[in-house]
Amino acid sequence: MRDPFVVVGGDAAGMSAASKARREAPDREIVVFEKGEWVSYGACGLPYYVKGEIQSLEDLVSVTPEEFREERDIDLRTGHEVVAIDTEARTVTAESESETVTQTYGDLLIATGAEAVVPSIDGTDREGVYTLGSMSDGKELREYVARARDGEGLQQPDRGPACRYLEDCTGPVGVVGGGYIGIEMAEALAENGFEVNLFQRGDRVLKGFSDETSEYVADHLRDEDVALHLGAEVRELAGGDHVEAVVTADDRIEVEMVLLGTGVRPRTDLAEDAGIERGETGAIATDAYRETSAPDVYAAGDCAEATHVVTGEPTYVPLALTANRHGRAIGQTVTGTPTEGGGVAGTAAVKAFDVEAARTGLVDHDKARAAGFDPVSETVTAKSRAGYYPDGGNVRLTLTADRDSGRVLGASLASEYGEGAVHRSHAVVAALSEGATVADVENYDLAYAPPFNTTWDPVLVAAKVLGGTLQD
Repeated sequence: MRDPFVVVGGDAAGMSAASKARREAPDREIVVFEKGEWVSYGACGLPYYVKGEIQSLEDLVSVTPEEFREERDIDLRTGHEVVAIDTEARTVTAESESETVTQTYGDLLIATGAEAVVPSIDGTDREGVYTLGSMSDGKELREYVARARDGEGLQQPDRGPACRYLEDCTGPVGVVGGGYIGIEMAEALAENGFEVNLFQRGDRVLKGFSDETSEYVADHLRDEDVALHLGAEVRELAGGDHVEAVVTADDRIEVEMVLLGTGVRPRTDLAEDAGIERGETGAIATDAYRETSAPDVYAAGDCAEATHVVTGEPTYVPLALTANRHGRAIGQTVTGTPTEGGGVAGTAAVKAFDVEAARTGLVDHDKARAAGFDPVSETVTAKSRAGYYPDGGNVRLTLTADRDSGRVLGASLASEYGEGAVHRSHAVVAALSEGATVADVENYDLAYAPPFNTTWDPVLVAAKVLGGTLQD
C-alpha cells in the first residue's frame, strides 16, 4: 500500500471509495479534490426538488463536507479542480481561486462523473434554456419556477387550458428529450402549473424500454395534459436574448423556457489528456477491478465503463448504484483486498405522474441480436394484488429471452404508481445475474399475500406465457 490515496471527484463513486478506504485503513492519507461546493449528493432527486416535493438542496446531501473532514478524517478539498494528471510522476495538479497545488498519489481514482448533453442546435445559449446536471442547475430551475409562479417575467398572455394546478397558471414551456430527466421534469413543471410541451426526436418516449411500456407511459403523459411531440427533431430554439419558441421541421411552439433533457456523456477529458484509454462506449475503459490502462489509476461512476451481466461486454450505464458499488470496491482494493464490484444489468426506473416503469437487461431486439442472441418477447397484463383485494391495479410486463437457450435476457414493466412494477423488476435482475432460464423463473418462489400480490406474480405469469412460446 502506497500513500496517499487521491480521489478526483466528490460525489457517489469518489466519496464511497474514500469512505471505504478510511474504514479499511484508518491511518492512510486520503485526499479528495472536488471542483464544486457540493459532495455526496443525490442528483437523482433534483427533479423532485424543482417540483417542490423536496424543500431544500441540503436535503439531497448524504454527508456534508464538514462530516467528511471532521468525522471521517478525509482531506476533502472543495473548490479545487484537477486540471492535469501525470501518470509517470504520479501526481495530480489542482487549481482553486487562490492556489495551484501538485499532489502525489500512490493510488488514484478518477470519478469525474458525467455532464449534460447540449445538442448541436441553434439557440441553446439563449436565456431561459436550462439543463439539469448539477446542484447549481437545480437551484436555478427552482428559482425560475418560483419566479414564474409569482408572475414575474412571463411573456405569453394566454396561459392555455392545461393549467389546472394553480389558480393563476404560468406559461408554456418546452422539454427536449423523452428519457428519464425529460419525463421527470415534465411532471415537475406540469404540477407547478406550466403548460408542458415534450419534444422527442424518436417515435416514442423511453427508448430503452419496450414498445408496450413506452406506449403505456406516453398515454398517461397525454392524460396529464403533457403535449407530446414525437418524431419531432428540434431544429432551433428561437428568440432574441431570451428563448421564445421551439422550432421543429414541422412546427413552431411558443415557449417561455426550455429544459434540455437529452442525456449525459462521461467526463473523460482529464483522463484522455493523461493518456488513459477510453473504451468502445466512449467512457473510460477499466478491468474488473476498475483499474485503467495506467497502473494504480482507477475509474468509477458516470465517467467509466462497466461490464454487462448478460452480454459480458463493456457498457455505459451512468446510474447511482453502479457508482456507489464500484467506488466502495475500489476503496477495498486500494487498501489491500482486491474487490471487483460486479457487473450491471442496466436496471433503471422512472416515475411519470401516477405511473411507474422499470427496465433491466436486454429489451431491444436489435441489441440482443447484435450480442449474439435470438430474442423472443411476450407481454402480459396481470393483477398487482388479489382480485378481491381493494385498490389493486395492473402490471404490464414484457419479458425477453433467447430462443435457443431459454436464457432470460431482460424485461420492461409498467404499472400504476405504487402497484409494484419497479419492485418486481428485481426478480428479473436476479435471473439475469445468475443466467437463469425462463423455466427457472417459472419456478421462483415469490411472495404472496392478497395486499401485495396475486398467487401467480406477474413475473411468473410472463415466464409461463413466454415459456409456452419458446416451446412452440
